[in-house]
Amino acid sequence: MPEFAYTARTVSGEDVVGTINAGSKRETLLALAERSLFALHVECRRPPRALWRKSKRVKTQLLATNLMQLADLLENGVPLLGALEILAEQAAHPALAEVLTDVGQQVSDGAPLDQAFARHPHVFGELTVSIVRAGSEGAFLEDALRRTADFLEMQEELKGRLVGAMTYPAFLAGVGVVIITGLIVVMVPKFAELFARLEREGGGLPMPTIALLGLSDVLGRYGLLIAVAVGSLGIWLRRMAGSQRRRLLVDRWKLRIPIVGKIFLGYAVSRFCRVLGTLLQNGVPLLRALEISSDSAGNTVLAGAIRRSAENISSGDTLARPLAECGLIPRPVMAMITVAEESNNLEEVLTGVADRIDRANARRIDMMVRLVEPMMLLVMGGAIMFVIAALLLPVFDMSAALG
Repeated sequence: MPEFAYTARTVSGEDVVGTINAGSKRETLLALAERSLFALHVECRRPPRALWRKSKRVKTQLLATNLMQLADLLENGVPLLGALEILAEQAAHPALAEVLTDVGQQVSDGAPLDQAFARHPHVFGELTVSIVRAGSEGAFLEDALRRTADFLEMQEELKGRLVGAMTYPAFLAGVGVVIITGLIVVMVPKFAELFARLEREGGGLPMPTIALLGLSDVLGRYGLLIAVAVGSLGIWLRRMAGSQRRRLLVDRWKLRIPIVGKIFLGYAVSRFCRVLGTLLQNGVPLLRALEISSDSAGNTVLAGAIRRSAENISSGDTLARPLAECGLIPRPVMAMITVAEESNNLEEVLTGVADRIDRANARRIDMMVRLVEPMMLLVMGGAIMFVIAALLLPVFDMSAALG
């Protein structure tokens, strides 16, 4: 149960300070009133244990569905508190039920819906909170919830498309590594005695065979240790990349990878344009929308350029010129943004730009997958041919010497 710190005034006019355990702020006020205390200030000091902050994450698709259901309930005249109670009762995910219950309690205590959402950043992102805040202030909450749900579903669809496109190449790579490692670790040692005898009788072994035997010996003795070391290195690099400076270096390097770098940049620009357009359509001020969309871009290089653009806009500049100076956004996109600013329909153009970039990225991904699949087959075939050739070369040399 949460612990609330309070400052209250007695009937005689004295101020008292203390703490009280209660289920909500409203229960705290009722408890103080029963003690003949007039509450001056009440603050939650120790929130209840948040089960949703553990490993139980709410899937984006489930969150989008609940936001759409909330919009439907509100549109059909159900009060906000009643709608939240209904969604909490029917929520199949226990973490989401906990979150919606707490949101309902906060709303019943007088907190706006966006502030109640903001208490759960692991479930409701800053984009969702900002759009809901704009919808609450502009009296179009139902439409804001629908737009947020549509955006979340679209982002999940793009992510699923990317993962689906890379599943088969990743499967090929995994199978290839397992097969080649199995050949080197299991099959090659069975020929070691034969090779030793051929080396004694023939005076030496070919270089591919020597390299293969050395690799087999290393993997057989230290294979598990090497796997643990590689896994630990990957975890360490991931943690090191968490800092702002190293993440900037990683994101800059990602943009320079041939073919893949354009895909990373395209998704970052598309995400920025879609988030910015969605926020502007829902009445969020431009500077605040730029701040949120820069964090949502997913690339610190582009995010830094967007923030610098926001600084120039606050001093009276347009959006297009500082964005063009960063050199990351393609020139056709910048041309459309420039025309949209002049014609005052920036939010509509940004959404269209995001759609075009997503289509272009889909074509690039298809082309990359078509290139990766034969390349993976060639690499696997070459590795297997190397193992077979290294195993057979000593036999051929011995046969030629005997002949």
